[in-house]
Amino acid sequence: MTAGRALIIDRPGTFRLDDIDPGPPGPGEVLVQVAYTGICGSDREIVSGGRDPALVRYPVIPGHEWSGTVIEAGDGVERSLIGRRVVGENHHNCGWCDNCRRGETVLCEGGYDETGFTRPGAAAETVLVPARQLHLLSDDADLRAAALIEPAACMAAATLAARIVPGERVAIVGGGTLGLLATQLAAACGPADLMVVDPRSRSVATVCGATETVTPEAARGSHGRFDVVIEAAGAHGTGRLAVELTRRGGRTVLTGLHGGPDKDLHPAALVAAAVTVHTVFGAPPRAWIHAVRAFTAGVLRPEPLISDELTLDRVGLTLRPDSPSPSGKVLLRP
Repeated sequence: MTAGRALIIDRPGTFRLDDIDPGPPGPGEVLVQVAYTGICGSDREIVSGGRDPALVRYPVIPGHEWSGTVIEAGDGVERSLIGRRVVGENHHNCGWCDNCRRGETVLCEGGYDETGFTRPGAAAETVLVPARQLHLLSDDADLRAAALIEPAACMAAATLAARIVPGERVAIVGGGTLGLLATQLAAACGPADLMVVDPRSRSVATVCGATETVTPEAARGSHGRFDVVIEAAGAHGTGRLAVELTRRGGRTVLTGLHGGPDKDLHPAALVAAAVTVHTVFGAPPRAWIHAVRAFTAGVLRPEPLISDELTLDRVGLTLRPDSPSPSGKVLLRP
């Protein structure tokens, strides 16, 4: 296999482009030619040094949101996979511990190990992944849109935990990529109301199925209105706002990771609200299956959320600390 270019983050504040040779796929592995790679907030945290040191291993090739085509298969892998369009799970797991046997592979007791954080990711021309973590797409699948299936799978985990039924009132706190993907998946459940809460005016939220969009300040007038609230912002105070919007006895799902101290949400507030709180970390296989099927059926439509495409040599436009905040999802075309 010839060398290909990759984005390498050597340490916080330092990144470069270089040629790498991924080597041939080992037993049970495939080599994927990357079509598109999504830039996530956690990728920017790797560059800035803001990510928990236990969740990153420098130097690292980032990229955990990706789509591509299988071009090589290692021993023990079906040759029929070669040429297939795919996306893939990134959490590596032992398959033997109690959590893995329960299907909670993202909570593997063997420790945290994820493509793009502790292993080379997809901000490169090719990426090596275990074949068992692939999800097959149709032969005519839009690989550009498919690069957002990974964050969609995380939101699929949230909507599955929320157990939305038709006619319920639903709110999504956060109008970024995650929040809007959650909006699309929630809209498919047939809610009576679907409100998106975000400081920005997001007309795209209506395209994604929202019946109304409001600012966090305006949302506080809807205290206790919703049967289900999914928090997908990870900002200061969004956890508390999600609980406040949930009716007594309703369900709140928290997915965001707030980097600083947040004392607004404490046990007494949860007890007084009498809500059932679910938390989501990553996406187990059942959520991936849900997201891929929704994508294939056209229920999940990530295309409106994509704002920019960059080649690897222009990646600094979105990763440098002084880079302007993108209006939507930024994709790399390695």
